[in-house]
Amino acid sequence: MTKAAPPAADRTLLAVRYDQHVAAGGIAPAADTTLHNPFAGKPQLAEEGRKLFSSMNCDGCHSAGGEGWVAPSLNDDRWRYGGSDGALFHSIYFGRPRGMPAFGGILAPDVVWRLVTYIRSMPLAKAVPTQSW
Repeated sequence: MTKAAPPAADRTLLAVRYDQHVAAGGIAPAADTTLHNPFAGKPQLAEEGRKLFSSMNCDGCHSAGGEGWVAPSLNDDRWRYGGSDGALFHSIYFGRPRGMPAFGGILAPDVVWRLVTYIRSMPLAKAVPTQSW
């Protein structure tokens, strides 16, 4: 007999990796943020990532070109959870608190790496509205 899931109100959705947490899709990538991007510096795969960015509706929150809208900018070189390739992978794969959903259950790791490659290929914003006060 299987154990029934707790009522929806009692479930806590984890957005970051904990030792007790089974990753989205049941497979966790390495716990550190020094993961190596196998597609780094490959423009063709960055272009595939750009198409995925649009088709997965990432631009619905981060806007086209990643300038930010209801979600943070991806091209101002300021990162709340770290800007390394591994940190970006973790943000996409596991999600983050306050809005970033976990896509690890629906996107294979190589697809996530294509998104990371695209984000890395974005030109930095010419002006960052809050860079000085």
